[in-house]
Amino acid sequence: MITVIANQKGGVGKTTTAINLSAAAALKGKRVLLIDLDPQGNSSLSFIDPLTIENSAFELFTEVSQPWESCVYKTNVKKLDIVPSKINLAKLEPKLVSDFEAIYRLRDRIEDIKPHYDHIFIDTPPTLGLITVNALVAATHVLIPIQSSYFALEGTDDLLETIEKVRTRPNPDLEILGVLVTLFDSRTALSRDVEEHIRKVFGDKTFKTIIRRSVRLEESPAHKQPIFTYAPTSSGSEEYKKLCSEVFKRA
Repeated sequence: MITVIANQKGGVGKTTTAINLSAAAALKGKRVLLIDLDPQGNSSLSFIDPLTIENSAFELFTEVSQPWESCVYKTNVKKLDIVPSKINLAKLEPKLVSDFEAIYRLRDRIEDIKPHYDHIFIDTPPTLGLITVNALVAATHVLIPIQSSYFALEGTDDLLETIEKVRTRPNPDLEILGVLVTLFDSRTALSRDVEEHIRKVFGDKTFKTIIRRSVRLEESPAHKQPIFTYAPTSSGSEEYKKLCSEVFKRA
């Protein structure tokens, strides 16, 4: 199973979901790889010291003669590995733009990686450029986090259109695993109204689990820990455990 976590709108909890869903799967005993394709590298910073990174996602794409293992690092979570990102990934799209087979780069590399992991999660940048398209072409499933705010569905049509284009030719087996309501604040009528609207639009594709706004979730990456070790009794910990169980059932 290869799940890409995508939404071109920033600040929707995409990286938080990538970090904690990957960790939750590993804590269930699965062999998990997290591939960070966001040049900001926030998923990577949550697990490893950036000064220790030599090869990264950029080399995974460009240095195809190098073994993929050279781009993989252990994390402090048992059974969870990561392909980290560095700022040089921002130079990738101009480098690949003239390559006719550019959208297949990641898929081709992952072919060798897949047998070594039960689940691969891919964190993507908040754009619908070549990097995100590579992730969609390589994936079996896509998970879409949507913030419960006024502009929640802004740009979602573009993402769904891109997914449909990927399905038509390069990856006809790509499935929408589900839509995840994030940064939910039960105290506000707006959050409740937006959640209801999201469920009307996406129906059964919307996960039952809701990720509430949480200070602990915001703090944990700064301590280089997923929520399960930083605040194991917090609401965020329980919610991401429930989400992981839903993901396994759907997959």
